[in-house]
Amino acid sequence: MKVDCLIVGAGPAGSVMAKEMASYGYDVLVVEKKQEIGCPKRCAEGVTKHGLDKLEMKIHPLCIFGRIKGAILYSPSGKKVLMEGEEMEGYVLERKIFEKWLAAEAIKEGARYMVKAQAIDMERKNGNWLLKVKTIEGIKEIEAKLVVGADGVESKVGRWAGLNTTNKITDYHSGIQFEMAGLNIENKYIHIFFGREVAPLGYAWIFPKAFSFNVGLGILVKQAKMRAYDYLKKFIEEHEEIFRNAQPIEINAGGVPVAHFTEMVTDGVMLVGDAAQLVNPIHGGGIYRAIHSSLMAAEVANKALKENDLSKERLKEYEKKWEEEYGEKTKKLMKLRAFLEKLEDKDFELLAEILQGEDIYALTQAKLNFFIKKLIKKPSLLVLAKKYLM
Repeated sequence: MKVDCLIVGAGPAGSVMAKEMASYGYDVLVVEKKQEIGCPKRCAEGVTKHGLDKLEMKIHPLCIFGRIKGAILYSPSGKKVLMEGEEMEGYVLERKIFEKWLAAEAIKEGARYMVKAQAIDMERKNGNWLLKVKTIEGIKEIEAKLVVGADGVESKVGRWAGLNTTNKITDYHSGIQFEMAGLNIENKYIHIFFGREVAPLGYAWIFPKAFSFNVGLGILVKQAKMRAYDYLKKFIEEHEEIFRNAQPIEINAGGVPVAHFTEMVTDGVMLVGDAAQLVNPIHGGGIYRAIHSSLMAAEVANKALKENDLSKERLKEYEKKWEEEYGEKTKKLMKLRAFLEKLEDKDFELLAEILQGEDIYALTQAKLNFFIKKLIKKPSLLVLAKKYLM
């Protein structure tokens, strides 16, 4: 089998890439190792309305399982900081439906899909890539001009292509999540909990859905005293007023890369979404950036295919586009993350006293200068902030 574009992975990045490339008229094939697209989820499923509008993306209403007005942040002692406003409004999706819808949209444009089809090897051949794919019908060989790695944090495509996709342990968070029913908590906001005893160098979350909640946390394993699962059980036990009658109806776990470092292209290969470590380094969110990366990659891939030039040098235009859009912002957010990782619980209490919701939103957008001024009355934090943020 020969195709113009072979995409490995049918998550949001893979299916958006498939739709775009098929719309340009290319022969597109997506292979997905799981037997069902969208399962299991490894995601809190939140997206902002502002972000979707920026991408000019109108999602099917059946994908939306919760509408949120903003976020409530909790310090270790329970102090609350409310984040509201138009830019904080958003949705909690049902990924099992969302990803199927994205695949259906790609198929409408002409893309082909193979599920329960796992790429097991990849090699260069006559200027193209030859992939071996294990399917229900046996091993198939597929030759492609362009291979797109949309195969998540464990990306094999990147490794097969010679790209270094190994994340440092200090840039890799362990996450676990229960979907639970029966919680007693406001369901118009997402809830974020901080503290070294809650989630070392991470945070715990509660995201409301139509009739359930995503309850999870992420931790930096190197700094943890126990497993992420144990921290989550402890978090639930310590918030009896919220979880008194709650029961889990699903459990998921996985790793979250929180530092983009890998090359994104080589000859005939592009990486998108989590495969290229493209997540927000502060909160670990990846849906928006995954979709945006595929839109950028497809634009460059279309031009490269028309020019019959899929060299690393030609495809680097995608990498440059990403750097122009996110490079400086990501560097600032990495500095902010380094600062936050040095904070003790007492420091989070101080921040809860001086920061308003709009301040915290500004920080997540890498606006750091105002933050230094806010810390003038908190000398201990000011010294630390100048060390890491300036």
